[in-house]
Amino acid sequence: MFSFRTTPLEDQLDKSLTEGLVGCFCTQSSWDAEKGRYIYDLFRERGNLSRIFSPCGSELAPEADHIEFSAEELSGLGAVVVEIQDAGARYFNYTRDVFRLMSVMKECGDSAPSLYIVDHVNPAGRAVEGTMPVGETEPYVPKVAHRHGLTLGELANLYHNEIGARFPLHVISALTSGTGKSLMPWTIAPASDIPGLFTCDMYSGGGLWNNTNITPGIGTVRPYEYIGAPFVRPDRYDALPLPSGVLMRPCSFTPACGMYSGRRCSGYQIILEPGVEYHSLMHTLQLMRHFRERYPEFAFDDGFRARLADQVLAGYVLGEVSSDDVKEHMKVEEQKWIRKARKYVLYENPPYRIK
Repeated sequence: MFSFRTTPLEDQLDKSLTEGLVGCFCTQSSWDAEKGRYIYDLFRERGNLSRIFSPCGSELAPEADHIEFSAEELSGLGAVVVEIQDAGARYFNYTRDVFRLMSVMKECGDSAPSLYIVDHVNPAGRAVEGTMPVGETEPYVPKVAHRHGLTLGELANLYHNEIGARFPLHVISALTSGTGKSLMPWTIAPASDIPGLFTCDMYSGGGLWNNTNITPGIGTVRPYEYIGAPFVRPDRYDALPLPSGVLMRPCSFTPACGMYSGRRCSGYQIILEPGVEYHSLMHTLQLMRHFRERYPEFAFDDGFRARLADQVLAGYVLGEVSSDDVKEHMKVEEQKWIRKARKYVLYENPPYRIK
């Protein structure tokens, strides 16, 4: 059972929300600016809040990057209400936690609670990048492009169908919330490594640096805009791959945590000119190929191929596939994904390719 609700959550009269025990699966993005409360406060006031599933540790702490729960904690709940801010790329941790939640709920069979997704606008917009995963991939990753162009509610609808789930799924439209009208979707940082306005435009490609020994600026105030390592030697005459409307500023930085914590790194800041549509995935793969050819120290970890989940893209990084071939592959696969995604679109503006 699936429904798309166009009135606010508090106006829903389902018995599972008004009389049953409710669990809230949420992050700091569940704060309602219009009412000055978090989503769980609604059920606390009603007296039927049973559990809060949220990241461990303090808000935006680097270690707070997952929402932990067990199947036993779902027992007895009539509804689970999910409100997180997705970041637009399929490897965003909190979104994968939602998919894990849905997978566990499927295994609960007839005793599974109803699932309500309080939807948000995608801060990375409707632009699409990359390919659907093929072969080995990370756990709880649906068959969506690297940058998918959907909202969390649309993704949940897709995953619900993909795993053959039977529990009720209800999506509360992003257009019903006063927060969506008064706050931009990146105002409350979705996670410790997604702090601001430009981060989501960089994340669909930049997230792959986490599976290499070049840091994407984790532990700085501008993650995914900065890339570097102690062994990188910026040179103004270095022929870096540079898409139109993109600048690469040589720089240095010292991360406060994560890879190379406390160590000086050299590298580049990626700067987007106003109005440019940035294909972060393609540019990241071009940079990886360049760094692999220039620096013998550059290396990938064991999880890189599973996160990329595309042998053609991996072959390009390794110098085995030409630039023309990888661009054509990307174009065809993005078109395939858009055709699939249209079946799950809940709002007027559909996903599109960056040309």
